[in-house]
Amino acid sequence: MYFNQQPLIHPLMSPSYFSPNLLKLDCAQEADRIGAMLREAVLHRFKKKGLVIAFSGGVDSSVVGALAVRALGKERVFGLLLPERDSASETPGLSRLVVDHFGIQYAHEDITPILEAAGCYRRRDEAIRHVVPDYDSNCKCKMVLPPVVDSDQYRLFKLVVQYPDGRRTETRLDLTAYLGIVAASNFKQRTRKMLEYYHADRLNYAVSGTPNRLEYDQGFFVKLGDGAADVKPIAHLYKTQVYQMAAFLQLPEDIRNRLPTTDTYSLPQSQEEFYFSLPYDKMDLVLYGRNNQFTAAEIAPSAGLSAEQVERVLRDIEGKRRAARYLHSPPVLVEPESHGQP
Repeated sequence: MYFNQQPLIHPLMSPSYFSPNLLKLDCAQEADRIGAMLREAVLHRFKKKGLVIAFSGGVDSSVVGALAVRALGKERVFGLLLPERDSASETPGLSRLVVDHFGIQYAHEDITPILEAAGCYRRRDEAIRHVVPDYDSNCKCKMVLPPVVDSDQYRLFKLVVQYPDGRRTETRLDLTAYLGIVAASNFKQRTRKMLEYYHADRLNYAVSGTPNRLEYDQGFFVKLGDGAADVKPIAHLYKTQVYQMAAFLQLPEDIRNRLPTTDTYSLPQSQEEFYFSLPYDKMDLVLYGRNNQFTAAEIAPSAGLSAEQVERVLRDIEGKRRAARYLHSPPVLVEPESHGQP
């Protein structure tokens, strides 16, 4: 569940010309609107006592937490800290900083033992050895994509491997290795969601998702993993607007300054190099322009790109939207459920 509406832009911003100012939020009104949705959904529609939120130490989950505390009160928000062995070293500290800042109850559960028992790391490493035979558990890795604006050529993932001696290699992934790595890594998001719903069930709470508009629109989530939730309070907000909300809600500076990461692979990895292939602020502008019928030529100056580069990004957006249809799709039924209605 999320608001399928445009966020409230600042009243002085005119939509008649393209400018980064079009993404400027009226944060106070938007926070009130989201708060009203949370109260109606959690307390009245779902008849739940509160909301469970998993905190990653990033700005998205932190903003969702702040909005939930503002709307429901800190006594109705329960936090989860769910690191694993590949999490960035700063993740646990930043996650704890957030829950302490809110003064909410929380649980810290390292999910590494669950992932080991499910074979997450073993299966991932086996897939990696399909293209890098000498890869072992002492190595570190991440997957990267080339920038979307550089060429119209089909872009393929590469695997970056760092060996214990510091040496790094880049190897193009074939389909078998790519799918195997992704499938094994998806254990992480699905395990976290399993624990979110465990705590939600024991508390009689609902579960909040934390995707922003870029992630939700472009399919940057795992089906039945971080894509599963009862409410998605910021799925209509562009990433730059999430940062605006973070400032308005007076989140700790370390959270407001943290750049988007995947926090999934053992080497540091930005969302840009793994998925979007463009800095989030430029991606926001192109996506906003696409959603509001601006041309590539109109978008280009504000995004710091050429019109040709914007066209490449627009094609990539549409390609990701096609792929994301499966992620957004509910189960297919032979016959729709009528709930007893004639």
